[in-house]
Amino acid sequence: MNPFDLTGRLAVVTGAKRGIGFAVAEALAAAGADIIGVSATLDPASSAIGDRVRELGRDFSGHRVDFADRDQVTDFAEALDGRQVDILVNNAGTIRRAPAAEHPLDWFDEVLEVDLTSAFVLSQILGRRMLQAEYGRIVFTASLLSFQGGINVPGYAAAKSGALGLVRALSNEWAGRGVTVNGIAPGYIATDNTQALRDDPDRARAILERIPAGRWGTAEDIAGAAVYLASDAARYVTGTVLPVDGGWLAR
Repeated sequence: MNPFDLTGRLAVVTGAKRGIGFAVAEALAAAGADIIGVSATLDPASSAIGDRVRELGRDFSGHRVDFADRDQVTDFAEALDGRQVDILVNNAGTIRRAPAAEHPLDWFDEVLEVDLTSAFVLSQILGRRMLQAEYGRIVFTASLLSFQGGINVPGYAAAKSGALGLVRALSNEWAGRGVTVNGIAPGYIATDNTQALRDDPDRARAILERIPAGRWGTAEDIAGAAVYLASDAARYVTGTVLPVDGGWLAR
């Protein structure tokens, strides 16, 4: 038997329109899972990720949800009642950059709502059904800033530190009931969230010089870790955050 086979599983992937979410949804589908893709700007009727999942022979349904709107997140999760979600990937996120002394409070609130609170809401509602089924895999997209403080991103650092806390807290309660909860901490990945860093020659050079692998990561570098944590190969792995960072934290 292939412990990485996800045939027959249903996965919800947030932030699935592009970047890491797209790569994760694609990889889960390639491993056999059907996909519910969610994004703030996803066209439910027509999307690149929907086309790709169907090309892989899996079912796809798309949903547009504003993760800064708690009611929309709650309504989406509750509308899935009757569908047994086996895998939840909490990947949707945003980032706001400004020095802490001048950081607008509405930016701080927005980032916490999108990156942390929405993930808890989805985990709580879908997690209840997983507990009833005595099976579930929840994966958070954490960050290197779950371990470090970052610069000019206090809301993001707080949210991603909170994601690490949720991974541990939910795992403590649910691991004995068939539901594992883990996270992935991407390193410096070439996505929209890091565009500002890559556009700054000094910051880009300093970051690259510290990465032992000698390159920025790609969204596809994260996908294999997601498949692993969503599969039975990781059935005894819970409460942990797996860095996929080219060696950054070991430096």
